[in-house]
Amino acid sequence: MKKNFKKGKLIWITGLSGSGKSLIAKKLKNKIESNNETFFLINGDDLRKIFKLKKYDKKSRLNYAYSYSFLCKKLTDQGINVIIAVVAMFHEVRKWNRLNIKNYHEIYIKTPINLIKKRNKKKLYLSKKINVVGKDIKAEYPKQSDQTVKNNYKNDIDKIVNKLLIKIN
Repeated sequence: MKKNFKKGKLIWITGLSGSGKSLIAKKLKNKIESNNETFFLINGDDLRKIFKLKKYDKKSRLNYAYSYSFLCKKLTDQGINVIIAVVAMFHEVRKWNRLNIKNYHEIYIKTPINLIKKRNKKKLYLSKKINVVGKDIKAEYPKQSDQTVKNNYKNDIDKIVNKLLIKIN
């Protein structure tokens, strides 16, 4: 007897490092869960620590992004809702997600690089570090995300999250 099994949802949040992805993801998870829907939350920093990912060149980053997609597909195929906040600025990865993950919703956090540099929270863009997306690896910014958030660090994050929720539901 075949049981009708509901697939989980995937909320894929992308943007440059330091753009506010993880903060928005956490607040979004809390807001969604206040409506009795559970989500597994993970971000790129978590995944790098868990899997001890140490390479930052473009090819490694692309491979990691695909691994994140495959993991999310595996989870959502089992009915688990996921919010993932990752840089993963590759058109081909996002295209794969749209074609292969049933309940896929993409959010792009658009933050001007000059503001990220000025804020310098992660100390990436003003350091001598190499292989930084948006610095010496060209970012492939989403052209057709489901939602784009313009974050200038002055926005009320709770208002942003409430607007995001309207389209997600």
